[in-house]
This record gives sequence, structure tokens and C-alpha cells, in this order.
Amino acid sequence: QVQLVESGGGLVQPGGSLRLSCAASGNAFDHYSIGWYPMAWYRQSPGKQRELVAESIKEDSTNYADSVKGRFSISRDNAENTMFLQMNSLKPEDTAVYTCYADLTDYGFLDYWGQGTQVTVPS
Repeated sequence: QVQLVESGGGLVQPGGSLRLSCAASGNAFDHYSIGWYPMAWYRQSPGKQRELVAESIKEDSTNYADSVKGRFSISRDNAENTMFLQMNSLKPEDTAVYTCYADLTDYGFLDYWGQGTQVTVPS
């Protein structure tokens, strides 16, 4: 089984920073670290569709939603099988449940979602 567990969410004032973590575990990572797999952060706020925030296709290939470019940064620690989302200059519109995603389908597994972590930036 594969598990993705997020942490690091919370309440932060506008302009503040948070660092989210997504710890990956399971048999898919026994031989291959997360560095092999495309991974991403999504978010969803009440009444809105889930949106892609940032994705890490390969070690040096990343993409960001226009709304977070220049403020958020996605990274990985392959040795620890952990992905991060550094969020700076947070705005009230960043308030959402943030969920990590891993696409292991090219390697005989499924794609997986974490349970999500709440980020709240009051207006």
C-alpha cells in the first residue's frame, strides 16, 4: 500500500509563510524514491473546484499555478521520500485544504492522494 501524509497546515496571518510536507510510504518506495514519480500539490476551498497549485514532474521540472508563481515553491527530499510546499506571502485567497498527489501509474501502481491539510489565511 502507498500512503501520502500531509502536515504543516494551520492558521497564518496575511503575508506570513507556511511549509507543507507530504511524507510518502509504502511498497512503491521500497526500490524507487519519490524522485522517480510525478508529484503535485492541489488545493480546494469551499464552493470551488480542486485546482493544481504546483507540480514536480522530474527533479528539475516544476510548474505552478499563475496565482502562486513567485510565492510558492515545490521541492522534494528524495532520501526521506518527502515532498514540500513552501508558501510565502500568503493571502486570504490561499485558504484551502491542500492535498498532495503522486502519479505512480507508469510503474505499475495507481495514483494516490493524501488526506489533506487545512491552510487558513484570515482576511
